[in-house]
Formats: sequence, C-alpha cells, structure tokens
Amino acid sequence: MTGNNKTGENNWRPATALVHGGTTRSPFGETSETIYLTQGFTYSGAEAAEARFNGEDPGYVYSRYANPTVSMFENRIKMLEGAEAARATASGMAAVNLALMASVKAGDHIIAAKALFGSCRYICETLLPRFGVESTLIDGTDIDQWKAAVKPNTKALFLESPTNPTLEIIDIAAVAEISKSIGARLIVDNVFATPMYQSPLQLGADVVVYSATKHIDGQGRCLGGVVLSDEEWITEEVMPFVKHTGPHMSPFSAWVLLKGLETLPLRVAQQTSSASKIADFLVGQPKVARLIYPGRDDHPQADVAKRQMRAGSTMLALEIEGGKEAAFRFVNALELIKISNNLGDAKSLITHPATTTHQSIGEEARAELGISDGILRFSVGLEDPQDLIEDIEKALSVI
Repeated sequence: MTGNNKTGENNWRPATALVHGGTTRSPFGETSETIYLTQGFTYSGAEAAEARFNGEDPGYVYSRYANPTVSMFENRIKMLEGAEAARATASGMAAVNLALMASVKAGDHIIAAKALFGSCRYICETLLPRFGVESTLIDGTDIDQWKAAVKPNTKALFLESPTNPTLEIIDIAAVAEISKSIGARLIVDNVFATPMYQSPLQLGADVVVYSATKHIDGQGRCLGGVVLSDEEWITEEVMPFVKHTGPHMSPFSAWVLLKGLETLPLRVAQQTSSASKIADFLVGQPKVARLIYPGRDDHPQADVAKRQMRAGSTMLALEIEGGKEAAFRFVNALELIKISNNLGDAKSLITHPATTTHQSIGEEARAELGISDGILRFSVGLEDPQDLIEDIEKALSVI
C-alpha cells in the first residue's frame, strides 16, 4: 500500500498496529500497557452486578471470562490477523483444543492432516474419539485425500502449514474450498509461518490458532495461545467453552505477549533472512542428506509456498547422514545453537523430533511422516548468521 492518508487504528499497517493497536489506558495515561493483575471486579451496587451478568453492561466480571490486559492482547493480534474476534488461552495446545472442541460434538467427524505436532495428533486420534468424535488422518499435501475423507457428518478440517517438523506446505485455499463446499470449519495452525508471512483467513480458513509461546513472545518467557475467527463463532461457541472450562490466559502473560508483538516484525524478518542464508549453506554439505526450507525453489511444495506465504519463515529441517547416532554427535558438538524443544525464540534452537516432540506417536507413524532418526528441526534465532554457520560447520566436522 502507498499514500499517507491512512487514519485510525483500523487502517494502520501491521508494524504500527503491533505497537499501538488495542491499547486501553487507565486515567494515569501510562505509556506501557497496564497489567490488570486481578481475579475479579467490583460493582457500584447490586443492580450494576445484575446488569453486568445479564449482558446489559459490557464490563468485566471475572478474569476467567475476560480481563482488560488480555483484551488488549486479543484486540491487537486480531488487527494483525484481520480477524473479527480473538480469544487468548494459557498455551498453544489450549488454543488447539479449544478450536477443535468448540467445533464438534458427539457424532461428528473431523479430517486432519497427519503431519501434526505430537500433542495435536493426540487430540485428534485419542481425545476426541473418547467423546464420540470420529477422526480421519490423511496426507495433507494430497487434495484428493481431503475430498475422499469427507463424510456426511464432517464438521471440521484441521491442518498445520508449514508442518512440524518436516515443513510440508499444504494448499490452504484448496482445502478451504472443500470445507466450504460441505459446510465444515477449517482450522489452521499458523505458528511456523507466523502472522507476518501467512494469512490463512484471507486464504479461506475459518479459524486460525497460534502458540503465542513461540514467535509472538519469541524470548522464552511465558506460555500463551490464541484462537481467531468470526465474531459470531467466538461469541456463541468459543466464549462459553472458555468461561466454563478455564483455559484463559493470565494477565501477566498477556502483558509479556503485548511486548512481544511490538517487535515481532523486526525479529521474524531477521530470523527469516538468517534462515535463508543457513539453508543455502547447508545444501550440498556432504554430511547433510536432506535440507528442507519453504523459501527455497527445491522445496517439495515450492509452488504452493510461493502462492500462500510471503517468505520462507524462520524454521528449517535437515537430515544428517548416519541416523540417530550421527545426529546426536552433531547436536552435541554445537556450542552456540542450543538443544531445546521450543522454537521461534531469539536464541537459535535445535531438536531431534524422533526422540522428543514426536516420540509419542511411534516409529511407524514417524516413518510415514518422513521423520527419520537423522532429522533435526532447527529454529533460527537472532544471532549473526555467520556465527551460526560457523557453529554448524564445526559440528558437521565431528560426524
């Protein structure tokens, strides 16, 4: 966009909205957002309490329902995502569980891409069936499999793109077309792409979920999640679930995440630039059997990535020749890059999915997803990329 006639927060560009959007100041006029660290709220009289509870007065009732600091976070991120409404949760998995549970009931059916984070697969394969919700897991990159899996009672479709940890790219617009044709709700976990580089709602998705623990905080400080969608669904389906089951985000976490949003564009841009340089370095290295990065033309779904992502983002995957033993020798030799199952942090982090994040899904499921014993997931941080390359080069030399 060009021009300088934009006024008001609804017209702010993303970087501006992430600094100022949704801010509600107290009478003191503080610069930084206030932490309303309170469990409950008082009323001027019994009549005022009655009006608050029956919805005549839109004020706050209890921080399990809503809180002013949490509301600021929700309003700011919904501006970035282009959503009508948002509801923040205590963790990313709370957000995934909330989005799925609020979309189905006993007797319904969901379709999910099988390339999912281990806990997401647990919800789809184990938890939902306990409550009478049937699930079908398919190869998300194959649109025909989405079509073939549809049943008369299919109510939700769920996917990650890029996927964890092999960074497959699923055609969100194509899956959205299927979901709309059957009246189902498409839920997209957008955490690897970040809201800076992919906009699922614009591609036709109905719901977007994030683990705000990752890039949105981006500095290893707190847990958080968020569900974004249309106002009606958030109000009618999500809000009652939040009120009665209690996955709401804490005010302190919301304040930390507000600080994270302020620098999100700068951090993600730098991390993405470094990830691209590191990916180029790793290609052709004799001890690297495979390199996967969505920003490269040699990615298996490069054409889809170019259509729906604005950049390759901050994550890459590499497969070390020699399996688990060689992969362990490599990561143990790293000095600057730390071993951790987290991602999206200012610090570069690496993990071995087969023995950590995807250990619980079993060897057969891992093989089906291409998660070999040599695969490593690498989250690129804010260090100088040349220092990271030198750290990698040294570690490769010990294999």
